Amino acid sequence: MARPPARDLTERELEVMHVFWQHGEMTAAQARDQLAVNGLNRTYTTIATLVRILHEKGFLEQINDERPFRFVPSRSYEAVSGRLLGEVLERVFRGSREQLLLRLVEQRKLTPKERALLQSILREDNP
Repeated sequence: MARPPARDLTERELEVMHVFWQHGEMTAAQARDQLAVNGLNRTYTTIATLVRILHEKGFLEQINDERPFRFVPSRSYEAVSGRLLGEVLERVFRGSREQLLLRLVEQRKLTPKERALLQSILREDNP
């Protein structure tokens, strides 16, 4: 299977990005260790390859020239998740936010915390 275009992230690349978004600057080895803490055991070479690919795609920035190389996210979680959600909205729901919201609520009942957050957001839009 061919690798997705550079703007797209695979599931494993997204797993690695979540670690960098949560913890900031780190090496590939530190990212691997953090993934293991979260129950995702991957070999060092797998994570090092994913970090290299993420760097090539422009999602991670290398901040030093000597080994071990250290990386930081060059795209924020908000920017990446917003773009991905926008793609789902367009591709799956043909731009209908109403349909997206319906599917979200139909899939699983809102928790009290989620309901309170949604009500707070709606109150802000309608003072």
